[in-house]
Amino acid sequence: MPTLMIQGTTSDAGKSTLVTALCRWLVRRGVQVAPFKPQNMALNSAVTVDAGEIGRAQAVQAEAAGLAPHTDMNPVLLKPNTDTGAQVIIHGHAVGCMDAVAYHAYKPVAMEAVIASHRRLADAYQVVLVEGAGSPAEINLRDGDIANMGFAEAVDCPVLLIADIDKGGVLAHLVGTLELLSPSEQARIKGFVINRFRGDIALLQPGIDWLEQRTAKPVLGVLPYVHDLHIEAEDAVNARQQSKAVDALKVVVPLLPRISNHTDFDPLRLHPQVDLRFVRVGQAIPPADLIILPGSKSVRADLAFLRQQGWDEAITRHLRYGGKLLGICGGLQMLGKRVDDPLGLEGHPGSSEGLGLLDFATTLEARKQLANVKGTLVHGQAQVTGYEIHAGVSTGPALAHPFAVLDHGRADGAISLDQQIAGTYLHGLFESAAASEALLRWAGLSEVQGFDYAALRARDIDRLADLVENHLDVNKLLQICEVTS
Repeated sequence: MPTLMIQGTTSDAGKSTLVTALCRWLVRRGVQVAPFKPQNMALNSAVTVDAGEIGRAQAVQAEAAGLAPHTDMNPVLLKPNTDTGAQVIIHGHAVGCMDAVAYHAYKPVAMEAVIASHRRLADAYQVVLVEGAGSPAEINLRDGDIANMGFAEAVDCPVLLIADIDKGGVLAHLVGTLELLSPSEQARIKGFVINRFRGDIALLQPGIDWLEQRTAKPVLGVLPYVHDLHIEAEDAVNARQQSKAVDALKVVVPLLPRISNHTDFDPLRLHPQVDLRFVRVGQAIPPADLIILPGSKSVRADLAFLRQQGWDEAITRHLRYGGKLLGICGGLQMLGKRVDDPLGLEGHPGSSEGLGLLDFATTLEARKQLANVKGTLVHGQAQVTGYEIHAGVSTGPALAHPFAVLDHGRADGAISLDQQIAGTYLHGLFESAAASEALLRWAGLSEVQGFDYAALRARDIDRLADLVENHLDVNKLLQICEVTS
């Protein structure tokens, strides 16, 4: 069945966003479409309907297509845990940690998983929309490539190339990328999309005319820069601060080197009553109502980094002055007395002393906990939904006072007897409107405005589809997808 691949001249060119937009646009036309990314490197992930783990971007694309996320949508996920190594996840489950050399040797096996997943999706849907990774012009990664042209050549699919004009040099990006491809790969490019344009399109037209003449390939359209559009980031932390009222709740998140699932904080960043700030390396933690320790792919290493920055002392001072503290997943594990990694799952085998703020310890185990869950917050009795992605198993007296009670009576996390410190394994808990309101009240807001994050995300997916309809050559797109208009 028809497959169309979106590749980019650079990272963050707009590949994820365009695939999301095309998914919703095709669904509007009654086309059964599925998203697909052969290989993703990201620390933002989601739990699938078949109890696996895929990149968060593919989960958003699945939502745009009206589907539940499935492991076939992202058969290979790499989660970096050092500068040179990553946990390798195949069809939703970890097969081990590898450095770059070991993974290169493993790529033929990974490619088998990629082809198998694509075949299943192609058999089940009218169109498969594929997102590439990085750039196809990265010469050092061409040998054994499974993420860009290596995949496109293997399944014989057409490719659109997208470039971000806001970065500057868009014509050079497009022409240079094309020049670095082989003749067969160049022939596979069916057109260009220019992304994030500001200004009068008439001023860009001479460049478009030159590009089409120079390459003999069409520009399918120019997507405008949209200032207030929100789509969850594939990996990069969105640290743009929003202008908030002076009485907004002040929330601080230390930006750890291996922070994972930082999309947890998007509902807070966008909430009109919350002033969310990420604190980076070398910065002091400012006065706040709430400090949140985020998830981490390397808990012991990030715990050591937190101490190197002096953030542990700032947390102690914050608590002394009555501030609230919440740990999520790896952040929960940091709150305990000890983190043990006897198998070396996240680095060298060993143990690290935790912050000692709650009486429990955590042991990392080979089997990762993966589940979509729902339950009730103990404080405030609000309904909560979320997902678990963690290798740690925590035990200790503090867990007798859970943060939440999940379905079937399973306890999650802990909250201190004085209600000042809490921890949970649940990612995505601020996406639940009732749970978010309860937690913001716990953190210090006396009156919380209603804020529907899910509705905002759905609205912006529809806005992306509108951009496709209004700014791209839809007839050409349908022709490339082999869909009858």
